[in-house]
Amino acid sequence: MSRSRRSVTLAVAVIAALGLAACGPAASSGGDASTSGPATELSLVGFAVPKAANDAAQKLWGATPDGAGATWTTSYGASGDQSRAVVAGLKADYVHFSLEGDVTRLVDEGLVADDWNAGPNKGIVSDSVVVLVVRKGNPKNIQTWADIVAPGIGIVSPNPGSSGSARWNILAAYGSVLAAGGSDADAEAYLTKFFTNVAALPGSGRDATTAFTSGTGDVLISYENEAILARQNGEDFDYVIPESTLLIENPAAVTIKADPKAQSYLDFVLSTAGQTAFAEVGFRPLDDSVKVEVKGANDPKNPFPAPAKLQTIADDFGGWSATNKKFFGDDGLVTRIQQETGKS
Repeated sequence: MSRSRRSVTLAVAVIAALGLAACGPAASSGGDASTSGPATELSLVGFAVPKAANDAAQKLWGATPDGAGATWTTSYGASGDQSRAVVAGLKADYVHFSLEGDVTRLVDEGLVADDWNAGPNKGIVSDSVVVLVVRKGNPKNIQTWADIVAPGIGIVSPNPGSSGSARWNILAAYGSVLAAGGSDADAEAYLTKFFTNVAALPGSGRDATTAFTSGTGDVLISYENEAILARQNGEDFDYVIPESTLLIENPAAVTIKADPKAQSYLDFVLSTAGQTAFAEVGFRPLDDSVKVEVKGANDPKNPFPAPAKLQTIADDFGGWSATNKKFFGDDGLVTRIQQETGKS
């Protein structure tokens, strides 16, 4: 949990999962519409990683009086692309994105209320950390951020031009240099080595996982929950939580014209039952009181160990507004390095 939110007591659970880029009817989260009142169809638009979590939460919520009769239409893909699609007219009652900026884009367009992040969780519904996913047995002995920029190591990470997951990954890599006492110049030099070693930059976090499991590269930079879920689904690889990593905080919001049931679903996601559902597929619960054994974790009985050094966007990078300008704008550091290394 973010250091800025750690003192807040939340009855929370893990948020809705969005997975492969797909638009169409999702598994119904509602009860029997014939006995539970009129059916309600809700539209969920989100980034590609947490589909399994949303599926689980929708099913549980559908068994409650508030969720009875509700069905879902869903669209999943790269976070930035999904946010822009909503601006362009894609219907959404509930959005769940990788980055704060993908929600504030909707605020700027009058689609989401200005106070969407005014609650105790600050609009965040799911947490994770950046990890290093390696081949089974870790044949390259990758343990640290320094190891992945060694000559001959192929890195797979989503493209920061489209994927929110990628931005978390790259900032974790940059921050690891600062956490070790390096300067901004040292961190910039590190990122140049990082992109030089990139073997693939797929469009989304889920696409990056697919590329890695299909044989591309030696290390996948990923969300911890994505690694855990893939192992739950039979993928045979290992993952390493590096000594220094970054807390991933994913926001969700209800749109201004949403059906009222969308707010009920958001409230459920932040409940103990919701956060437990998310934890079971690998997300770190926002509520520290949620305890669950997680299949696929390195230690299922202690699935979410505290990293030695956990950085946050707010505390270590000055917030998303400054971060996006410095790293990902048209003249940003990452944009320039991608151009210089030909990895864009």
